[in-house]
Amino acid sequence: MTIAEADHFLTESRNLHQLIAGSGANVLAQETLFKRWSVERIIGHLHVWNRAALFSLSGEQAFAGFMADMGRAMANVGMAKAETDFLGDLRGGALVEAWINFASQLADAARERDPAERVKWVGPDMSVRSSITARLMESWAHGQAVYDALGVDRVEGDAIRGIAVLGINTYGWTFKVRRQEPPAPKPFVSLVAPSGEIWKFGEDNAEERIEGSAVDFCRTVTQTRNVADTALRAIGPNATLWMANAQCFAGGANQPPLPGERRKEG
Repeated sequence: MTIAEADHFLTESRNLHQLIAGSGANVLAQETLFKRWSVERIIGHLHVWNRAALFSLSGEQAFAGFMADMGRAMANVGMAKAETDFLGDLRGGALVEAWINFASQLADAARERDPAERVKWVGPDMSVRSSITARLMESWAHGQAVYDALGVDRVEGDAIRGIAVLGINTYGWTFKVRRQEPPAPKPFVSLVAPSGEIWKFGEDNAEERIEGSAVDFCRTVTQTRNVADTALRAIGPNATLWMANAQCFAGGANQPPLPGERRKEG
C-alpha cells in the first residue's frame, strides 16, 4: 500500500542529502543555530531516530528493547553521548550515506503497511501514517538548521501539508505538555501553500484565527523560527498563545527560539 507521506519523507531526506553529500569535514563540523549542534550531529540524530521508527514498525517488542537501552543511556550520559554511542564508529561521509540509505529502507517499510495500523513511539501510540509524517517533520525541521547554516534557501513544495496537519493536530498537545488546559475554541487556520493553494483547517472564526504562509506556520510549530520572525497573523488570545508556544513534536515542553535566534546565515 502506498503512503504519500513516505514519499514526502524520502524526498525531503534526499534533498538534504544533495545539499551536503561529498561536502567534506568542514561542512559536517559546521555549527548550526539549533542548540549549537553541528551538521554531523543533526544527521546522526536523524539516523538514530529513523532507526527507532523502523524498530517501531518491526513490533512492540523490538521498539521496547531499543527504548530500554536508549532510555537508560540517555538517563546516564545524556542524549548526545547516547546517540554517539549508538552510532559507534559511524562518522563523517559514511554516516551521511548510511543515513540516506536507511531513509530509503524506512520509506519502503512504511509503504508496505496499513496507514491506519497503530505502532508504539516515545509518546502515545500513533498510526503508521502519523509515524512517517513525524519523520518527515523532524527531517524538515532539523534540515532547516542545516540550510540556514549554509546560507541556502530551501525550495519548498506542497509535501509540507503533512507537517501543517501535524501542527494543527497538536494544538492540544502544546498546552497539555505545559500542564495547561487547551483553550476553546481552537483557532481557524488558513494557510497559503507553496503552490498558491489555500489550505483551511477548522471552522471559520473571525475572532480566533491564524493566517499566512504554510511555510511560516510549519516553521513556527516545529520551532525553527519564532513566530515574530514570520509574517503569520494570529488573531485572538487563543491563536496568539498557541503560536507563542507551539510544539508539534514529542518530549517535554520546549520553549520556542527567541526572535532572531534562528535564521538564515551568510
